[in-house]
Amino acid sequence: MNPEPQPGKSQKLPEFKDISKLLRDDRFWKIAVQAIALILVIAVIAILWDNLSANYAQLGIAFGFDFLNSQASFDIGESVIPYSPENTYRQAYFVGLINSLRVMGIGIVLATVAGLTVGVARLSDNWLLRTLAGLYVEILRNTPLLLQLFFWYFAVFISLPKLEDNQQMRGPIYLTNRGIAVPWPVALPGFEVWLILLTVGVLAAAGLWMWRARVMLEEAKPGRQLFWAAGAIVLSAIVALIITKNLPLRLDFPRLTPALQLQGGLKLTPEFAALVTGLSLYTGSYIAEIVRAGIQSVSRGQWEAAKSLGLKSGTAMRRVILPQALRVIVPPLTSQYLNLAKNSSLAVAVAYPDVYFVVGSPTLNQTGRAIEAMIIIMVTYLTISLIVSLFMNWYNSTVQLKER
Repeated sequence: MNPEPQPGKSQKLPEFKDISKLLRDDRFWKIAVQAIALILVIAVIAILWDNLSANYAQLGIAFGFDFLNSQASFDIGESVIPYSPENTYRQAYFVGLINSLRVMGIGIVLATVAGLTVGVARLSDNWLLRTLAGLYVEILRNTPLLLQLFFWYFAVFISLPKLEDNQQMRGPIYLTNRGIAVPWPVALPGFEVWLILLTVGVLAAAGLWMWRARVMLEEAKPGRQLFWAAGAIVLSAIVALIITKNLPLRLDFPRLTPALQLQGGLKLTPEFAALVTGLSLYTGSYIAEIVRAGIQSVSRGQWEAAKSLGLKSGTAMRRVILPQALRVIVPPLTSQYLNLAKNSSLAVAVAYPDVYFVVGSPTLNQTGRAIEAMIIIMVTYLTISLIVSLFMNWYNSTVQLKER
């Protein structure tokens, strides 16, 4: 006969039952697996850090980014902001970063325009236009990007006429093997006033556009959004003209000096032109297929409904088809923008001084800080990609259908 349990003594059996019940709980294992994975990641990082510290100790250097405050002592061929070899590595990094952002920003705009145009052309009823668009897509999508960059650099921009052999060149656009020079607006005194007032005018135009659109929908009255929006911008421009008494910009034309130097206007180096052209056209070929698929995802009934209302093909495309196709286009379009941003690191192939070239070549070679240089490059591209993703995700949420 088993003795009865004495009060005050620990009961072991219920504890085993609780443990068995816990081990059969899926929620416990989900948390446990994540905890084990986190511990493994921390352990791997600790091992790598210990190995790095030991190697740096043997070399007599300490891990850190203090080298960024040292003198760079190398020149950069193309810079938007002031830079000289006497500046620090930090300044050189910002030069490369701005150069990369220039390529990414202009490339995204040009690739979007090219992709949208070719994507619509692929669905054209015109056989020649449809065939040319198809050839553009097939050729550029099926050849390596690096090969295309070499083509644009060596076969096109470097092969342009030399200034020494064509001293009688006349503007306003110069196409030479030293680069391309085009007219460009230059700010005049009072430009800041114009900028402020035009910004106010654009914001007012956006508000008026939304107000008139709401009036048109709710009260069934003519909206005349364009009239109201344009009126706000024109009014702000008139006020700015009265205050400053002159225009905000003048057009600066490039000119050739007796010393065979191009001055004035906007000068684009062969490296920059080749990189932007290659990236834009290559990415545009992928965007074209995304646009074509998005348009084809809209049901045929939408086209027929637009035509029954008397809309022309161009108006139907802008007002009816594309707004619906954007719900399909935007998500894969984000991936192409990210690819363009990361592919811009191929600038090193044409000697364009982007952030990858500046940090990964002269900075790394002079300082020997390979780990720090790679971390800087990785964090830079990661930050740019996350910003692009956040913006595109926000835009994607604005074009999606929302349930009421």
